[in-house]
Amino acid sequence: MVDDEGVRFRPRLTLQTLGRGDGLLGLTPIGAFGPRGGQVTVAWADWVYTHPQGLVWTAPAAPSVLSPARSPAPAFATPEGAHRPFHRQREAEAEALDRLRTLGLRPLPHDALQWRAPALAAQLGGPERPLWSLIQEEDFGDFWAEQVPVLQREGWQVVVRPGFAHQSTPVSAWRLVVRSPDGEPVSWEPAEPLPPAVPAPTGLGAPRGMGSWLVSLGVEVAGRVLDLAPMLADLLRRDRRWLDVRQLADIDPRSLVRLRAPGGVQIEAPAAPLKAIVATLLDLLMERPATATGSLAVHPADAARLLSLADSLAASQPERAGPVGQWALQGDAGLARLAARLREAGRPPPVAPPPGLQLELRPYQLQGLAWLQHLRAQNLGGILADDMGLGKTAQALAHILTERAAGRLDRPALVVAPTSLLLNWAAEARRVAPGLRVHLWHGGQRQQHAGRLPHADLILTSYPLLWRDAAVFEALPVHLLVLDEAQTVKNAGSRAAAAVRQVPARHRLCLSGTPLENHLGELWAQFDFLMPGFLGDWRSFQRRWRDPIEKNGESVRAQLLAGRVRPFILRRRKAEVAAELPPCTDVIQAVELEGAQRRLYETVRVAADHLVRRALDRHGFQGAHLTVLDALLRLRQVCCDPALVPGAPPLPRTAPRAKLDWLRAQLPALLEAGRRILVFSQFTTMLGLVADLLDELGCPALSLTGDMPPTRRAEAVARFQAREVSVMLLSLKAGGVGLNLTAADTVIHLDPWWNPAVVRQATDRAHRLGQADPVTAYHLVVAGSIEERMLALQQRKAVLAEAVLGEDGALAEKFNEEDLVMLLAPLARSSADVGG
Repeated sequence: MVDDEGVRFRPRLTLQTLGRGDGLLGLTPIGAFGPRGGQVTVAWADWVYTHPQGLVWTAPAAPSVLSPARSPAPAFATPEGAHRPFHRQREAEAEALDRLRTLGLRPLPHDALQWRAPALAAQLGGPERPLWSLIQEEDFGDFWAEQVPVLQREGWQVVVRPGFAHQSTPVSAWRLVVRSPDGEPVSWEPAEPLPPAVPAPTGLGAPRGMGSWLVSLGVEVAGRVLDLAPMLADLLRRDRRWLDVRQLADIDPRSLVRLRAPGGVQIEAPAAPLKAIVATLLDLLMERPATATGSLAVHPADAARLLSLADSLAASQPERAGPVGQWALQGDAGLARLAARLREAGRPPPVAPPPGLQLELRPYQLQGLAWLQHLRAQNLGGILADDMGLGKTAQALAHILTERAAGRLDRPALVVAPTSLLLNWAAEARRVAPGLRVHLWHGGQRQQHAGRLPHADLILTSYPLLWRDAAVFEALPVHLLVLDEAQTVKNAGSRAAAAVRQVPARHRLCLSGTPLENHLGELWAQFDFLMPGFLGDWRSFQRRWRDPIEKNGESVRAQLLAGRVRPFILRRRKAEVAAELPPCTDVIQAVELEGAQRRLYETVRVAADHLVRRALDRHGFQGAHLTVLDALLRLRQVCCDPALVPGAPPLPRTAPRAKLDWLRAQLPALLEAGRRILVFSQFTTMLGLVADLLDELGCPALSLTGDMPPTRRAEAVARFQAREVSVMLLSLKAGGVGLNLTAADTVIHLDPWWNPAVVRQATDRAHRLGQADPVTAYHLVVAGSIEERMLALQQRKAVLAEAVLGEDGALAEKFNEEDLVMLLAPLARSSADVGG
């Protein structure tokens, strides 16, 4: 700062690390300072005033014991011996002292330093020079890297005495050491020995005794080799840019990143290799304590990430040009063998359709068959996650026929499916693979036929019967265990999920168009069945993957999880592989509540808001879960029709009823135009009201709900497919999976559901292979209501699924208290459509 006479004030900070060579014995605990051993870093400040003619006056930075009026007047000494007085900038000096405190520096009494000889203390300038220090010695590394540049920009002069121990040191060499599960020798190891190989979890089909790939990351600094992993783990905790895909990409690969090494040493490393390592090994790095040493254990089924790391490091070479920054990849012989195997694994060899298959497989279905055969050959499990209607059942049956033709089906294949799909599986087996010996484990007399099970090629049963008859299936070794609609076991603690894990099977396979519906825990449950241990146990998965992705939005970690599971998930879209399918158009049809129905909505909303707030105050968000769901259910029932709300007064016959009035106006026109219609609702009572309306309009209709026995369901489907009737009413739960209803070309969803995948499944009953006509799906939504706001939550769940199963790397938070406030907001008056 410069005063009116041109005198400039500039504070100066000096840093020095004292040690044994300076005669220091240590630091006596005093105040907040604890003992430090033989190394203590101290700081002191001076006020430096400079005259325009080059004259300098310096004084220790300490508040004067004298008042300004009694303090000796400062003066510059000229070369001629004269004194040129000036006024000290007391306010600027006070601000500078305050700045030292904001940096974490605290006054350190001189007598806290213990010396070999008292005279050695004079090297610090004597007691009249106040000393400062940080509470922890290791904090000086960050102080140097982060605070000193800021002080310099603020005008401070920073002086470093020789021996200061916390300046950054550049990396002189890098090491990446890989040890294969079979003990491939390596020529370099970190300072600490490698831990023993971690046994592979059971259920992977890997050779017994196979351990994990072990990866050691090291940097050479000033002749010492240091473990890089804990330094990176510390960086990830300090700087969240490294956890976000977009921000990570924006980090300049040529920039220097400061890392903390043990003992407070600061290391400067180029960003390029660090970005490659973080993007590949993020989850493993975040699991390690900052002080851990040794190797990172990479699961055998997840070793592809090592190839990705090697490729990324090679690609970043231009940013690490020259001898400094070269990577030494050791143990690479084993990695080369792994590379060859994984390259082969990425391109399964083509296979021919098996003999006896009464179906011409499409090109993508042949690719699916080759992929299933490859999984079997590699003793791995996987999820066939094709869109609904692309023939997952046919591909699975072709896979079973191929196994029989190769002589490997010396045990039965067992398919477990929802009860509603058993007859569909039996019919498909008769049509597609009539040569298979199929046994349907179903009905009250099933135990009498237990002796036939070992002699069948294919056994079909349901999830409820599997756990009820667990003793039968636990004693029945099978060649292949297939879970259809595998999201049924998304709750790993359910009886069905426990039962499928107990079936002794050589190979395991999941079929599901929606392997991830609501949260990542559902994906974990399926992989825990397929390959136990691949995603860790539940607690470690929650800590390593689910919480950081769903709660913290760590998109780098989401991208890493996606890359980890996608080799074991085959997911094709109808738009990509079935271009011959006619288009499917979604129409968001807004309707408005009026009159008594609108007043009822507001009455229920106010009561629900009061009830939910009281429950939240008493029990918190988690404890009030059931209360919240019940309140939201009531609002959704009002949107459908007041008759669904228990205790609600009946409406006059002529009162407006938004959705029934829309159906009354539109159904006759649709039927007159020759449309064949599926009407879905999750409320069977609502379907009953629609059935009454159709009777009134003279339109015959079929119904399909969850309480119908399988034989009646099959009869209803056959009649609709034969075009005997033009309207079918279906409950969302019973009609959303496994049905072929390609006779329909119009789908009407009366009420939105939290999960968009479930709604899409229902639409796919009509829009699937075999459909010759364009399909239109109407989604009836009450404008301004909870239904309209549910659409935003549906998009969040869709984004979550795409981030892990598809291509999108962004993630949104899950349902939370803020969403609840939005859902319970007052009904908005709007005559505009919700969307198009």
